[in-house]
Amino acid sequence: PMPFLDLTREVGYDGERGLLGLAFHPGYAHNGWFFVNYTDKNGDTRVERYRVSADPDRADPASRRLVLHVRQPFANHNGGCLRFGPDGMLYVGMGDGGSGGDPQGNGQNRGTLLGKLLRLDVDRGYPYAVPADSPFAGRAGMRGEIWAWGLRNPWRFCFDPPGNLLYIADVGQNKWEEVDVVDARRGGLNFGWNRMEAAHCFGDRACD
Repeated sequence: PMPFLDLTREVGYDGERGLLGLAFHPGYAHNGWFFVNYTDKNGDTRVERYRVSADPDRADPASRRLVLHVRQPFANHNGGCLRFGPDGMLYVGMGDGGSGGDPQGNGQNRGTLLGKLLRLDVDRGYPYAVPADSPFAGRAGMRGEIWAWGLRNPWRFCFDPPGNLLYIADVGQNKWEEVDVVDARRGGLNFGWNRMEAAHCFGDRACD
């Protein structure tokens, strides 16, 4: 009857918005950290860190720390999945910002976090550090948090550690849904959106 954590006052929920992701730190038994991904009352994405209280069945609301805030231009395509990878990094799925057809071109723009799979080191730096081996770390005009790009709405993804695989479920536009299976150790992959929808050219664009 008493929730572990109540975010009712913080979360904006309708359509594709709401509390979208939750991940416990691999060292939760020692540090008590867990992370949530939700859309706030303005519709923007917030990734926050909390800590469990002295009562193991209750989180400490006062322990909230903002890890990431991303402005959302439209109400849909918020992604929202959180997972810790086999490398101990926190991965965050971000949609392209919404509407239809990616009107702002976020999927192919490595200067924005929208339309990407992000990789954050939450054990170093505050609120996080960009891992030194990230594919775009230190490159001018590109966000170092980006692990993969060209995604429309990666609403769920998961890791298969024995196979070193990463599975990404990416929602398609009108004709094609997409499930990508790639080497989890290989960063910098471009999944094509909005030049491509799955394995097909999108709209009247030419693509290779």
